[in-house]
Amino acid sequence: MRLRALLENDALGLRLLGGDDELDRSVRGVMTTDLRDPSRYLTGGELVLTGLAWRRDAEDSEPFVRILAGAGVAGLAAGEAELGDIPDDLVEACLRHRLPLFAVHETVAFATITEYVVRQVSGERAGDLAAVVDRHRRLMTSGPAGGGPEVVLDLLGSDLDLHAWVLSPTGRQIAGAGAPLSAAAGAELAGLHLAAVRSGRRAPHRAALDGTTYSLFPIRNNVRGGAAPPVRDVRESVLSDWLLAVEADASDWPAARLDLLQGVTQLIAVERDRRDAARTVRRRLAQEVLELVQAGAAPAEIAARLRVATPVLLPGLGTAPHWQVVVARVEWDEEGAPGSGVRGGPVAQALLEEILVDPAVTGPDSADRIAVAHTGDEAIALVPLPAAPDRADGAAGDAAEGAAENDGPALHADALLAAVRAPLSAGLADDGRLTLGVSASVHSAEGLRGALEEARHARRVAAARPGRVCAAGHHELASHVLLLPFVPDDVRRAFTARLLDPLREYDRRHRAELIPTLEAFLDCDGSWTRCAARLHLHVNTLRYRVGRIEQLTGRDLARLEDKLDFFLALRMS
Repeated sequence: MRLRALLENDALGLRLLGGDDELDRSVRGVMTTDLRDPSRYLTGGELVLTGLAWRRDAEDSEPFVRILAGAGVAGLAAGEAELGDIPDDLVEACLRHRLPLFAVHETVAFATITEYVVRQVSGERAGDLAAVVDRHRRLMTSGPAGGGPEVVLDLLGSDLDLHAWVLSPTGRQIAGAGAPLSAAAGAELAGLHLAAVRSGRRAPHRAALDGTTYSLFPIRNNVRGGAAPPVRDVRESVLSDWLLAVEADASDWPAARLDLLQGVTQLIAVERDRRDAARTVRRRLAQEVLELVQAGAAPAEIAARLRVATPVLLPGLGTAPHWQVVVARVEWDEEGAPGSGVRGGPVAQALLEEILVDPAVTGPDSADRIAVAHTGDEAIALVPLPAAPDRADGAAGDAAEGAAENDGPALHADALLAAVRAPLSAGLADDGRLTLGVSASVHSAEGLRGALEEARHARRVAAARPGRVCAAGHHELASHVLLLPFVPDDVRRAFTARLLDPLREYDRRHRAELIPTLEAFLDCDGSWTRCAARLHLHVNTLRYRVGRIEQLTGRDLARLEDKLDFFLALRMS
């Protein structure tokens, strides 16, 4: 009930002495006290009734009111039976602390007010519980049987005035009622959720973003008609589970409302199961094609299987598409958890299916055009790319195999991970790693084997880089970076130490910046003026630093060979 309801009941005979702008406060209970410090008995939201026996002089009012305000009580009602009119010092103290103050006429018993408040609060709680139970029944009978999660989210908005969104592990919005979340907000909420799950915190997880509070509920896959399967290790599902983001603080929700939201997540999990079942055909097609490719089957046999796959992945397409291969691997550090045996293949498969979805696509889920298989700890995606519409029918056949000359929307390694790197890093925490490699596009079955090997080589290049989430593309295989991952670790360490350790030691002792200067000088192709401008230095200062680098290392930065050695040392360090 609200405080203003006390004034609407003439039988209570209450007079408001201050706090008329605070009358919409909720009253959760009532307490009668004449203690000078009743704080140990207050929990917040009470209407406090007092006969003022605690007041001996005017100085007692301020500390008493301060204690009540600090405890979060809804209001104070003071009886007139003891002192007659309510003392001005109490009125002033309540005004200072914005605590609503009522005067209780001497003819009105505190028991009458207590009975009224208890009856109102109990009745409202019973009504709320009945309403929640009814909403739960409606939600359970209005499940997403073909209607998708939006049906449930619309009911949350209309019945409970809750704005909610279903998000993927990367923060992509799968469903929502009302205004969509921004891509940045979705990614940040997903990252906070994944970090909370990895830390073992109990759901729902509270998250504050741009002044708005959200509660995050995990949506775990169901076994149709039964309970969720037991997960031996949270890492098996953390990167594939959806989440429900609700714009509310669920930390003080009653158990009935929390149960209702748990029921909502179960209904949405049914929709997730339906979508996963639809992926089974695409996964099987990818598995069959890749098994043929790896077994060295005849191109005609692979082409026949591709003709079967094309109508499923690109319905209505009249010409054979180009293809790209994407390889992903999720690896977990088993130190401290020997024998846990988290299989990386299924995790990488689900994650790659999510990463390859174009977040800008509206309407049907673009994952319907992605076929991902897994072998061991490796996931392999066969991604069709429609041929460029302005290309003549025979032109595609004239392109060299494996060349990235397709004018269609080819995938690029860096772009795939740009929007999802932050949330996935939170899910991988400090013991997981995702590496990804992308091939060039090919236009025929003959090129698929080369594309697969190209994607695997690119993934190994990505694995040689620092960071939890790394990718590399086919274009990097024509660069020196292809060689770096295969240099033995002891050779790398010896090579970089011989060139860079003297500079690092000098920087440490003299607080100099020789290493950053060297990086900038090489990045500017040895241009004195451009490098000085980038570092905001005078050219003479730059010349002094470069001279010091040459003196400490015995190298000459005017020679191409020495420049190359420094460049490789910096890349390998």
